[in-house]
Order: sequence, then structure tokens, then C-alpha cells
Amino acid sequence: MLRAPALVWFRRDLRVSDHAALHQASEKQAPIVPVFIFDDGILSDKKGVARRTAFLLASLESLAANLNTLGAPLILRKGSPADVLRALAKETGAKSLFFNKDIEPYSRKRDEKVVAMAQQEGMEVFACDDLLIHPPGSVQRMAGGPYTVFTPFSNAWLSKRPHDPLPRPKKIEGVPGVKGILLPSLEDLGLPKCDIPVPAAGEKTAQELLRTFIGKNILKYQDTRNYPFKDSTSHLSPHLRFGTLSPRTILAAARRARADDPAAKKQIDVFIGELIWRDFYKQILWEFPHVVDGSFRPAYDKIEWENRKDRFQAWCEGQTGYPIVDAAMRQLNQTGWMHNRLRMIVASFLTKDLLVTWQWGERYFMEKLFDGDLAANNGGWQWAAGTGTDAQPYFRIFNPSSQAEKFDPEGKFIAQYVPEADSLKYPAPIVDHSVERLRTLEMYKKARG
Repeated sequence: MLRAPALVWFRRDLRVSDHAALHQASEKQAPIVPVFIFDDGILSDKKGVARRTAFLLASLESLAANLNTLGAPLILRKGSPADVLRALAKETGAKSLFFNKDIEPYSRKRDEKVVAMAQQEGMEVFACDDLLIHPPGSVQRMAGGPYTVFTPFSNAWLSKRPHDPLPRPKKIEGVPGVKGILLPSLEDLGLPKCDIPVPAAGEKTAQELLRTFIGKNILKYQDTRNYPFKDSTSHLSPHLRFGTLSPRTILAAARRARADDPAAKKQIDVFIGELIWRDFYKQILWEFPHVVDGSFRPAYDKIEWENRKDRFQAWCEGQTGYPIVDAAMRQLNQTGWMHNRLRMIVASFLTKDLLVTWQWGERYFMEKLFDGDLAANNGGWQWAAGTGTDAQPYFRIFNPSSQAEKFDPEGKFIAQYVPEADSLKYPAPIVDHSVERLRTLEMYKKARG
């Protein structure tokens, strides 16, 4: 008896190890058609998508090679996902569709259309939980409903046992004769060239980064993570963004390291906390999609931001006269990445020193970051602006000078990106922090009534 093929739709999960949809499909022991679709709905947003699309293309090249090794070539197509998958099902006779769920509002609407199409075509749909360690809606308050404060969410999260990483399929039976497009260039997709070098991508690179971090830095993570001049963080964020490595695999590696060296428990638990923050912000986006367009706390939508374009431009270019802020922004512009401590500093400075809305900063980060992720970026910006869930209180305002003294005491990071900081070529501060702090407090108080 002929076995009907299964479609496995890859999206932001560009790996073959610990991949829920691919694992479930391979367990059915039917031929598999792996497919990735260049979604016209996403590519229509030309601004800021070039850097991440360049990383995506490099990740797809790696995924295609891995799938070829397993026996099923990756099919690339472009268009509306529902239309592409319908056509592919008709071509191959596929009777089932496997994919991993997403939590972003656009993705949820897109997936609803795809599921409706598949059901019309008589296909069985398997939508798998893969993006988070604990699926959306699974970490709830005792009385019911989602957590909106991080610490109780974290405690509940830690009380739940995570799933172990899933094994990589040993072999996959492909479907011969299925045609797709060649891996396109940015130009083919109607996008501008990437303006900076693209970091190494793909599943093998991600696994090597994880091994290096576990072997070199995780045992001192708590002590070193806040110092941008130290290369002590994992650099896994772009790989989590595109799913070349799963969060379950990272968590399992961290817990093995903790078991091997119990004395390093506190250091490793701080790193595990970063994975919990990732789950937290994604669950917030899942439960409260209004944060995409406005403040989590609607009262703060009334803030009367000054939004001076000249000050925003100086912030974007790293020309504010505050060396730690400028060094951070130049790191972002030149590398497509920014150290997390610096993300907090520059976000506080934009909103509470320059009185520019967090939404401008959020968009700029998404234009520049290789790891730009809607939930994490939105959550981080709203935390810094004091408009979010587990928000930094509006009256807690980072002093950029004292932050530099504390986290770059010898100026090593600043010297790397702002070598002219001590020269006459460097601009004077564009605002007085002490003056702007008072103005910010009044601005927030007015919005709060």
C-alpha cells in the first residue's frame, strides 16, 4: 500500500535536531517533503529585513545540506503560504501537514489560513509546540490566567519539568521529482544588499557556539555577563531567533554543566534565567498581542513624548556625547548585535534622557539586529521605558555616566568603538542628564494622572 507523503513546513526552526514537527513526521514513517516558503507577506516589509534575511539565507543553506544528508531535499518556494502548500499537496499527493507553532500575531493569522486550507483539502494537520521550552498558556497562575510579572512566572516555570531534546532523525525518505526555486539572493527577493558582514549561520555553527560557551563561560556567567568588554555571553541569540538551535537543547546543556559542577549552580542558574525571560516575553505576546502597537499598560500611551528627530538621529549614529551610549549604538550599526547591558542603557537613554518614544527605538533595533525578535525586542524596550509588564519603574532612570563607570571602568569597550571620546573631535553631550531626568519624571507623572 502506497503511503501518502507528509509536508513538513519549516519557518523559524531551521534545524534537523530536536525539531518537533520533523520528529513527529518521521515517526509516521511516510515520505517527507520538507519545504520553506519565502512569505510575500513578510518580504513586503523591505525596511530593515535585509540583515536578518541574509542570516536566514545562510541558515537555509545549512538546513538544505543537512536534509540532503538525511535523504529528503529541502524544497524552496515563494508566495502566499496557503497557496504554495495547497499546490505542493496536489503535486505530491500529501495528506498531512506538520509545522511548529509561532506566537506572533501575523504568524497566527497566517497559520489559521493555512490550517483552514489544509482541512478543505482533506489534509491532517499537526501543529507542534516547539518554539518555547514550556508552550504558550502552559505556565499559568494558580487561580488561572497568565502571569504578568516575571518572578512568579519564573518560579512556576521552574516547577514544571521540561521535555528532553528530541533525537535527530537517522534517515528520511524523500519524494523524488518535486521542484523548487534555487536559493535566492537578497536581490532576487527585492531586498537591498546586507550592509555588514553576516555572522556564521546554520545548525553546526550554533552547536559549536553552545559547546564553546558551556566549556568556557557558563561557569562564570553571573560574574561576567554585564561587562561588554568581556567576550562572556553565548552569542546564541540569532540562532534562537531562526531556530538553528532549540531552547531545549540549550537548557539541557546548561543543566548538564550544573550537574557536573554543582559549585557553579548560581552562575548557571542566571543563564537559565535568560531562557525563562525568553519564554516570558513570548507568552506575553501570545496573551496580550496589543503590545505590538502600544504599551502593555495603556495609561502610558498618553505620554507626551517630545520625539525630536535631531536627537533621535544623534542616538542612531552614536553621536550623543555620552561615550557608553555612542559605543553601544556603533556596535549595533557595525555588527548587527548589541550586548544586553548596553541594550538597557541605550533604551533608557532614548526614552528618559532624550524623551523619544520607545517605539522609535524598537523599530530601529529591528532594522539593525541579526537577532531581532518581536517578543524579546518589544519586551525589552517596554521594560526599559517603564511601560511594560515586569517594568522597570518609570522613576528608575539609568545614569549613562555611572553605568559606564560600573560596567566599562577602564573604558576598554568605549575605546573600541569611540576612539575619539577623549579628543576635541568628540561632541559635547546633547542633553544634561540631571535636567532631563526631572523632565522625564514630570512627563510620566502627567500621563499617570
